[in-house]
Amino acid sequence: MADVEQSAAVPDGSSTGSDAVNGTAGRFVSGAEGTALAYGSLLLMALLPIFFGALRSVGCSKSKSASDMPETITSRDAARFPIIASCTLFGLYLFFKIFSQEYINLLLSMYFFVLGILALSHTMSPFMCRVFPANVPNKQYQLLFTQGSGESKEEIVNYEFDTKDLICLGISSVVGVWYVLKKHWIANNLFGLAFALNGVELLHLNNVSTGCILLGGLFVYDVFWVFGTNVMVTVAKSFEAPIKLVFPQDLLEKGLDASNFAMLGLGDIVIPGKYIYITCFLKKNTRTYFYTSFLAYIFGLGLTIFIMHTFKHAQPALLYLVPACIGFPVLLALFKGELTEMFRDESATVKHIHVYTEKNNGKAARSNKKTYKELLLCV
Repeated sequence: MADVEQSAAVPDGSSTGSDAVNGTAGRFVSGAEGTALAYGSLLLMALLPIFFGALRSVGCSKSKSASDMPETITSRDAARFPIIASCTLFGLYLFFKIFSQEYINLLLSMYFFVLGILALSHTMSPFMCRVFPANVPNKQYQLLFTQGSGESKEEIVNYEFDTKDLICLGISSVVGVWYVLKKHWIANNLFGLAFALNGVELLHLNNVSTGCILLGGLFVYDVFWVFGTNVMVTVAKSFEAPIKLVFPQDLLEKGLDASNFAMLGLGDIVIPGKYIYITCFLKKNTRTYFYTSFLAYIFGLGLTIFIMHTFKHAQPALLYLVPACIGFPVLLALFKGELTEMFRDESATVKHIHVYTEKNNGKAARSNKKTYKELLLCV
């Protein structure tokens, strides 16, 4: 979905429309320490959303109400996803060729400003529940929009929130304004990490087979659009949005004003992350497959960075991540004689939904899962 790459351009939001990483290798030659720091930081930032997103998703309570069951990505959805992603990517390419890049990116900045605030606020919510002072009133609010009247009245928006949520929204709004005005790489990463964590936490695959179909399709998508055409790179250089993680390789020389960045697209985190998460449920009372997939991701991303650094050329990370994330668990299943069971296991289905519990008062507060999922799918 996205590539790992070096860039000499300031991260003014330039990012992969659907998932590519921008830029071309810069002329500035970073020191070995700065380069190692950048690559290590990218690897760490990629692992955090996967681990904590999976942890938050597993830790959520389960609802028995059918109306609360989240929609999942089925095998049919997974097979169509690379086609939809390709059409979207090529559509963006045509837009940037036909219309003014300045105006398109202005609209995108406003769009991702709203999405980023919502995603970051949702990410901060569990932490805010722990640090919120007990002696401060936590008032409840409801935002309700309806259409029609009487028996034909229909709810358009019905969102419940409280004082803690308002504080999270306030803090997130400050980050959003900072990003829109300065396009600073730290603000970019805060939004990017929030998008990635929410994606891993809230998006669902119904089984391992679906995950393999999705990863396999996006493997072909990534390789084709990176090596076969200049479409992804062109969109990557033109697209301004916080859908990548960046870290400066010249941080030690230039501090926070550094401009020579290594980058990683969020697609290389969220999609493998959901596959890694679903391996949690392959065997009861054990996380062997989860830890194997997690280590495979580290290996695959590390190999991507090594190849990119060696050949000084952007790499489609899924080219290395997909064989590693699928291959390692499959080899483990073959060794343990559980391959058939691995691909028919249905335990990680839609029954795992998200009902967040406020520990202070024990009252379950359901988040608007459908809304967040729709927003993340838009990204």
